[in-house]
Amino acid sequence: LLHYICLYILNDANLTDVLCDSDSELGSVDTLERGSTDTLANGCRVDTDAAKRLAKRLFYLEGFKRCDVARHLGKNNEFSQLVASEYLSFFDFTGLSLDRALRNFLKAFPLMGETQERERVLVHFSKRFCHCNPEALTSEDGAHTLTCALMLLNTDLHGHNIGKKMSCQQFISNLDGLNDGKDFPKELLKVLYNSIKNEKLEWAIEEEELRKSLSELVEDHCEVGGKRVVRVTDGSNPFIAIPLLLNAVTYKHGILTRKSHADMDGKRTPRGRRGWKKFYAVLKGMILYLQKDEYKPDKDLSEVDLKNAVRVHHALATRACDYSKRQNVLKLKTSDWRVFLLQAPSEEEMMSWIFRINLVTALFSAPAFPAAIGSMKKFCRPLLPSSTTRLNQEEQLKSHENKLKQISLELEEHKRSPPDLTPKSKESEEYRIKEHYLTYEKCRYETYISLLQAKFRAGSDDLDKIEASMFSGEAKESYLRKTQSSPSISQGQGVNGRAGHKHAPEHNS
Repeated sequence: LLHYICLYILNDANLTDVLCDSDSELGSVDTLERGSTDTLANGCRVDTDAAKRLAKRLFYLEGFKRCDVARHLGKNNEFSQLVASEYLSFFDFTGLSLDRALRNFLKAFPLMGETQERERVLVHFSKRFCHCNPEALTSEDGAHTLTCALMLLNTDLHGHNIGKKMSCQQFISNLDGLNDGKDFPKELLKVLYNSIKNEKLEWAIEEEELRKSLSELVEDHCEVGGKRVVRVTDGSNPFIAIPLLLNAVTYKHGILTRKSHADMDGKRTPRGRRGWKKFYAVLKGMILYLQKDEYKPDKDLSEVDLKNAVRVHHALATRACDYSKRQNVLKLKTSDWRVFLLQAPSEEEMMSWIFRINLVTALFSAPAFPAAIGSMKKFCRPLLPSSTTRLNQEEQLKSHENKLKQISLELEEHKRSPPDLTPKSKESEEYRIKEHYLTYEKCRYETYISLLQAKFRAGSDDLDKIEASMFSGEAKESYLRKTQSSPSISQGQGVNGRAGHKHAPEHNS
C-alpha cells in the first residue's frame, strides 16, 4: 500500500510531455556497441557483454557525465534492466544499514527522469541491498517499501508540508503490516526515523554539470511542434520535477523589482536577504525568470537565470494591499508558500503582471494530489504537481469548480467545530493553520475560475483582448473586490504546454 501511494504521490510528471522512447532507448549506446552482432533496442536479443561494458563505463564515468547515468538504468526494456543490475554490482552495501546504503547510492549520480524510471532504479537498489545483506530483516519487496517510506519521510520532515512533522510513532504506524504482511521491527524503524530526522537525504546534483547537459537530456522533438522539453530536478527532492519548456511561449516580459518576503512554508526571509533587487522579468510557460540582463528571445538561459527562476504553478498573484512603503507592488505566493513582493513601473503594468501570471497558472496547473499519507493524523498541505495539466480548458474549469466546492465545504465544516481549548494549545494552532490554508485556497480557486470564465466570455486567445475586457469599468472593479488581484493570459500554449496554434505569438509587456 505504501509503495503504491508513494508512486502515486511522486507521479509529478505529465506523461504527454515525456520523451519519445520510440527512438533510441539507449542514446549513445548505439555508437558504443556497434561492433556487437546483437541489437540493443527494446524487444530484441540482449547482449550481456555489452551491458556489462556499458555498466562499467557508467560507473567509472568513462565518456559519460553523472547526469547521463539514470537514463540508462531506468528504461523498461530487458537491456536497460541488465545494465542496471550490472551497474549496481559495483556497489558494496555489505554491513550497511538501509539508510546509509541509500545515502551512498543517491550520491553516485542525479536520480533524474520520469517517475517510473526513477522507481525502477530504486527497485534495483533494493535488490542489491538484500543481495549484500542476506541476513537482513526484510525481503526485497520489504526493502523497497522501506526505501519509498524513507523518501516520503525525508519529504515530510524536510520538505514542503505545513504544520506538524511526522512523528516516529506515525512513521511506524504507517508501515504496519507492510513487511510481506508482517510488521517491521520497531527498533529498526526507530533507527531509520532518527537517521532521516537528524540528517536529510542529499541528492547528487552538480549545477554546472546539469546545466551543460540540458541539451543532451532532451533533444528529441517527438510531436511537440519544435518545442524541446527538459526536466530539471528540484535541489531538495529529485522526485519533484521541474518541467521546463525551453521554447515555451513568452506571455510577458518587462522590468520588475523583487523582494523576498517569505521562504518555503511561509517562514520569514532572514533580514539580510530581504533587499529589493531589479530584474528583467520574463513569464515563459509556467516559470517566471528573473534575469539581470535584458530579455533576448534567442539567448540561452544562464545558470543564474535558472537559480532566480520562480515556478508559478498553483501560485496566486495579488495586489500587495498591506504593503505601503512602495507603490505598484504585487504579491506572488507560490505553491510551496514562498512570498515575493514585485514592484512594477506603473499601476497598469502591475495589473497586467497579476492578470497574466494568474491566467497562465489557472490554465496550465495540473490538479493537486491528495494529502501525503505521512501526516494523515495531522493537517498537511497536499503536494502540488509542477507538471502541466492534461485537461482541456473546459475540463480545467470544471476541475477548478469542483475543487472550490470541496474546499468551501471543508472550510464550513472546519468552522463548525473549533477546538474548545486554550488559544496557545497545539490543537488550536493546528486549527488556525488549517483554516488559514483553506481560506487561501478558496480565494485562489475563485480567482482561477473568474479568469477562465472571463477568457471564455472574451471568446479569444489574444492576451491583450482578454486583458482589456477584464480591466474595463465594472469588470475591473468586480474582480478587484473579489480577489484583490488583477489577471490575464492567452492560449498561445496548448493544453499540454504545447503549441496550440500554428502561430503562437509572443506578447510583450
